[in-house]
Amino acid sequence: MTERKTIGEPVFEGFGGESDALERTILASPLLGGGLPAEAQAHLDRAAQRYHLTDVAETHLHEAAALAPDHAAVLIAFYRFYFYKGRLAQALQIAQACLEKAMRLNVLGEDWRKVRPGEAEFGEWHALLPRFFLFSLKGYAYLSLRLGKLAEGRQAAEKLLELDPRDRIGAQVLIDVLDRLEKAEEGGADE
Repeated sequence: MTERKTIGEPVFEGFGGESDALERTILASPLLGGGLPAEAQAHLDRAAQRYHLTDVAETHLHEAAALAPDHAAVLIAFYRFYFYKGRLAQALQIAQACLEKAMRLNVLGEDWRKVRPGEAEFGEWHALLPRFFLFSLKGYAYLSLRLGKLAEGRQAAEKLLELDPRDRIGAQVLIDVLDRLEKAEEGGADE
């Protein structure tokens, strides 16, 4: 059995850190953040307050999901919870759900591999729906790499660069880490 290599460890910077910027933007938007029932928001707030109590926090997330299934705020809360708890396989499932939602909202079909640059305003930072797609794809790429699905992660990161050639999303760093990992493996195979 071969050992799967993974990429970096997540660091919990606390809710409200820099990684919250997209979440705040999304939740402020009527396109993605609107329509969240107050009771679902209360469960999300309780989950954040009780983050240190894993079972309690997760129960609140499930309650929010029961009230607002497929809502971006709920999906993002689940993603962050699983990611920072180190439950990366579950975070990857949520990243896939975010990616599917973003594809529906952007009318991009059903396969992210077939998305082309002109199909949405990927180069316009103010275009929230395309940006939600790009960030969802980045999360999917990163988690695929972390879970040892290197070919899938590379393909997703390369798609990001195709759609965002200025690399404002930061896909190149994922590719660079993967390139170094592959070089190291090649060097080890020569010994």
